[in-house]
Amino acid sequence: MTIHTESAEQLNVLLERLDLQGAQLQAASGGDKSDHALRVLDVAGCVLQHEDGLPALRQRAAMLDDAGLFLGTDWGSPADLLPNLVKHTLTYAAPATITLEAMSLLRFLAVAKGEHSSTSLSADEAKAFLTQVLAMNLDRLLGQAPDEAQRMAQGPMMGAVNRLLRYLMQEIGTEGILDRLIDEIWRIMAQRPLQVDHVKAMVVQIALAMQDGGAHSSDVHRGADRLISALFGPTTLCRDDPGLTVYLDRLARADERAVQDEAYALARAMHDTGLVSDYHAMFLRWTLEADQSRMLPDALGLSSTGLDALRCYEPLVRAMISSAIQPGTAQAVYGLSLMLERGILYSPPIAPSLWRLLETPLSPDCIAALEGSCGPALPAQTHLIAGVLLLLGQPLGIGQGNNPTCQSARALSMWALNDPDYLLWLIAQVSRGDHLLMHFEGEPLDTATLPPGLAGTGPLDADPVSVLLVPHLDRAYAEMGRRCAGRPEDPHCWINPELHGWWVGRAFHIAVDVATGALKDYEGFLRIFHASYHPLHNGNQPVIHPQPAGIAVTDVTGAFVGWHAITLIRVGLDPEGCMRVYFFNPNNDSGQDWGQGIVVSTQGCGERFGEGSLPFGEFAARLYLFHDDNLPALAPVPVPDDQIALIADMGRKSWASGRADL
Repeated sequence: MTIHTESAEQLNVLLERLDLQGAQLQAASGGDKSDHALRVLDVAGCVLQHEDGLPALRQRAAMLDDAGLFLGTDWGSPADLLPNLVKHTLTYAAPATITLEAMSLLRFLAVAKGEHSSTSLSADEAKAFLTQVLAMNLDRLLGQAPDEAQRMAQGPMMGAVNRLLRYLMQEIGTEGILDRLIDEIWRIMAQRPLQVDHVKAMVVQIALAMQDGGAHSSDVHRGADRLISALFGPTTLCRDDPGLTVYLDRLARADERAVQDEAYALARAMHDTGLVSDYHAMFLRWTLEADQSRMLPDALGLSSTGLDALRCYEPLVRAMISSAIQPGTAQAVYGLSLMLERGILYSPPIAPSLWRLLETPLSPDCIAALEGSCGPALPAQTHLIAGVLLLLGQPLGIGQGNNPTCQSARALSMWALNDPDYLLWLIAQVSRGDHLLMHFEGEPLDTATLPPGLAGTGPLDADPVSVLLVPHLDRAYAEMGRRCAGRPEDPHCWINPELHGWWVGRAFHIAVDVATGALKDYEGFLRIFHASYHPLHNGNQPVIHPQPAGIAVTDVTGAFVGWHAITLIRVGLDPEGCMRVYFFNPNNDSGQDWGQGIVVSTQGCGERFGEGSLPFGEFAARLYLFHDDNLPALAPVPVPDDQIALIADMGRKSWASGRADL
């Protein structure tokens, strides 16, 4: 590439300034480091925007890292960084933060190429990180124009970021980008989340990349074709993605055999991937309008259980399809199918509660909340009913989004799984009166009179049911905590049974002393957990009701991050004969690395959709709080001392590190 003399001279001047500032950063100590780091970033940002500045920044990445550029920032520990956060930073952050992110990526490149060493990051790990970053920025790599929000947010940095990503791809290569992205989509969809808009957006990027020749591997094509076809061409009549109007015209002219094949193909694609095409939603609506409702069972992919439920409650099912299932809410088709398969309509309160929901006009505040979250293109009630279908069909698919509301998300999941009529009663209260009337130890709690909780007052990044209920549940939960203030035990001892329901075990066990944070008879705590939940030590008693529990979350190094609410679903042998705890994590993605080799599995170890699982001992090593029913064990078997010692050692060397024993 020919470099103009004036441009080259300008770059040389900037690099001289950068080297000077870097040397001063290296020599600085204490609080002066941050001031010098800001000066480095100011010059590095100018170099970054120079069209030929990236190789020079790459050459200096190791030196600036060693000098302390990232010291005291979120980028200080490269092994803990998350590739899925990079895109947002590069798009919306301030110029100095974008520059810092860019320097971090060039640091990863230097490690990946063997030009820089890091005690916490190997070359393979650095390359894997960059590959994931590139996979999540395929739209930029494919030359797609940014939307107005991105353009306004970035301003002059937009071109620099695009050059950076292209430079990284040139150095790392395209191999592995698409297949990693496809693998990630399949991993996410194996958990069957309620919210899949981000997944659908990634599938669109894959389709564009393949169309432009960005995928060369036949394995990539096979993995991607199933995802792309599930959304844009799941059947013969829509394989060419003709648009909804043309598709309806083709259906109207098709013979009965062709329509039957459409129903089978739509159901197969939906259950295979967990993704639902807008064509599927239109097909269901067409079956009702064209008097083809006999096709419903096949289009929903129902077994004999779901078919019986459909036949018993067909008027209700038809009404829900008519009200809730549109091209913009197609994912609710999957929720409807799974709800019928669960057989919960046979519970006497459920059908009348759903009829009430269909006929209830929403309050203005509810409409505003749903439109703020879901948009105004479809009626708010359509989004709400679609959200109810999804939650009742996939109780373990709900997530807390980017909100500190794991308690509320867990509660919604538990009610949808174990007490759906109560969930529908809560929805009725909020949709009609914009409040919840709950009780704590016999005293009423009216959420309309309570201050906001952690959810705040802004729009929630969550499903429609959560959008309506979580702000109220969050207030009730916070008030229950206030009423427990001053009690000698962890407040969840009283909150969990009152918030969730009668079936929460009244016996409460916690591994830490609330007042001091010290460990409290940790080995005894682990023995009680085994006696309560391990089938080989509790007389083979199963988990009857889902139970709230608390885990000490740790990062990939095993260091303590914080406390987190989960649901203990069941305990049993996996296909390999390992005793595992199967649990629900409301943190949107259960597949996490908690250090010490403890990696949560979401598929392949006997998990049902939405469950995470760990071997019993590994789960116990991160557990700090649980309930049980306090019933005597039928045939208790003592737990070997060495087994308890091993688990306790894992806990003490991770989340409990530094905690004294009482």
